[in-house]
Amino acid sequence: MAESDTPLLIKRYASRRLYNTETSDYVTLEDIAGFIRAGREVKIVDLKSGDDLTRQYLLQIIAEHESRGENVLPLGVLTDLVRSYTTQAQSVVPQFLQVSFDMLRDSQNKMLDNMTKPMAAMPGFEAMRAQQQAFLKAMTGGWMPEHGKDGESEELADIKKQLAELQEKLAKMNE
Repeated sequence: MAESDTPLLIKRYASRRLYNTETSDYVTLEDIAGFIRAGREVKIVDLKSGDDLTRQYLLQIIAEHESRGENVLPLGVLTDLVRSYTTQAQSVVPQFLQVSFDMLRDSQNKMLDNMTKPMAAMPGFEAMRAQQQAFLKAMTGGWMPEHGKDGESEELADIKKQLAELQEKLAKMNE
């Protein structure tokens, strides 16, 4: 599925069936997970009330994968998330998680850059690079982002600093 700037609109009917407004057909949670893995943003709304249900369904997708033994979230992280809903840490946790995932994406981009720069002069390099990206995308379930921008080192340093500050705040709250 091609990436788009506008989210894919999924409508939930009263029967709880999910309807893809672009293709005019019904979809499952696994279909929605596939759209997301392919890089597409989704928005799920209740047809009758207009309520945004995206967060609820994304959490359901994660819960189903975790219950099938596809454990991505360590038990300690899940425990800390539950605790964050009852402490003052709840205001820091979303920012901490966002910064952590941004850093992971940046690191993956830099790794790809570092692997490809020395080989750029080789004949057939572009074909090899496309094959490598397809392999990494398949191995990461489509979560691997595309090539990053140049000049991210200052931004990465700033993110690391912010992450360290957030970790320090969380440590103080847990004392």
